[in-house]
Amino acid sequence: MARVTVEDCVQKVPNRFQLVLLAAQRARNLSRGEELTVDRDNDKNPVVALREIAEETIELGKIEQDLVKSLSRAPEPEPADEEVLDLIPTDQNIFGLQDVAAEEESANLPSENEEMSPEDIEAAIEAELGGRARR
Repeated sequence: MARVTVEDCVQKVPNRFQLVLLAAQRARNLSRGEELTVDRDNDKNPVVALREIAEETIELGKIEQDLVKSLSRAPEPEPADEEVLDLIPTDQNIFGLQDVAAEEESANLPSENEEMSPEDIEAAIEAELGGRARR
């Protein structure tokens, strides 16, 4: 077959939209390295795919499965085993770490009843501004 036309392929796949999807998937498979079932004759992958469909040298069911697989979403993750769950930090662990960090930070700050000296105020301002105190 020197040239392939859509009419040659529609006889094998009556729905033109399905034909386009199948030919496109086959062309992608060819570009990934699958073997040709017809001579290339200096044709590009979409033309080779249409020629393969017209000559019935490929199994359309396999191409359709590849197409469905490529269009399907990723499966839901499987539930984790108990051993894995032990390694995942729980809310209690996360909040416990935050509470410890907050307690350590608040230990360095003066209480409400304590008065701060001007030097302490200046040091707190510098720390807050990242060492860029105004003068």
